[in-house]
Amino acid sequence: MAGKEISIAGKDGTFMGYLSTPVGGSGPGLVVIQEVFGVNAWLRSITDWLAGEGYMAIAPDLFWRLDPGIQLDPTKEKEFDKGLELFGQFSADKGVEDIQATISTLRKMPGCNGNVGNLGFCLGGLLSYLTAARTDTDASAAYYGVGIDNLLGEADKIKSPVIMHIARDDGFVSPESQAKIESGLKGHRHIKIHGYDGANHGFCRESDKTHFKADAANLAHERTLRLFKEELM
Repeated sequence: MAGKEISIAGKDGTFMGYLSTPVGGSGPGLVVIQEVFGVNAWLRSITDWLAGEGYMAIAPDLFWRLDPGIQLDPTKEKEFDKGLELFGQFSADKGVEDIQATISTLRKMPGCNGNVGNLGFCLGGLLSYLTAARTDTDASAAYYGVGIDNLLGEADKIKSPVIMHIARDDGFVSPESQAKIESGLKGHRHIKIHGYDGANHGFCRESDKTHFKADAANLAHERTLRLFKEELM
């Protein structure tokens, strides 16, 4: 299944989104939120996979203000470093605004049933958490989000279901940060947290054999799809 690039109108301008739709042409919407490597081949494959599961999925280019259309390969050192450089320049606040614009675009798109959720990886995991707090999304799935421990106060604004996938051996989210997240969000009626033993950051990225962990990825995706089926279908 192959998608296509479309234009999305945001508050500050127009940016690209990679859209993939189900064979039947209709279903709930999903915003697929990028890592620090842009809307690259792997993220597009995830978007296509979700379309195969019955969702109208869009991966918006959130780096359009910095380096529009960039696609990086995290297995190449220079490109990995470029992703970290862009992350340092990126405004999460502006990113969430762009995600809201993408959600609104999906809701109005012919074929969408009006329900729209989101999922994100790495930087996208952080943005998925913020999207749950700051937008009208219907459900969120945050994979190994970075920096969430510094924004726990945002959880007070979350009114829709959130699932969080934490890599226990995450090289970018320390055990102390993980403990702070779980302690700070414990008892939140809308948030469920799952930890994956032996899993490193990026454990869902099949293209990166040093980080990919199939059993953890499959379980995390199974839980995410169950959430979206319950909340969006």
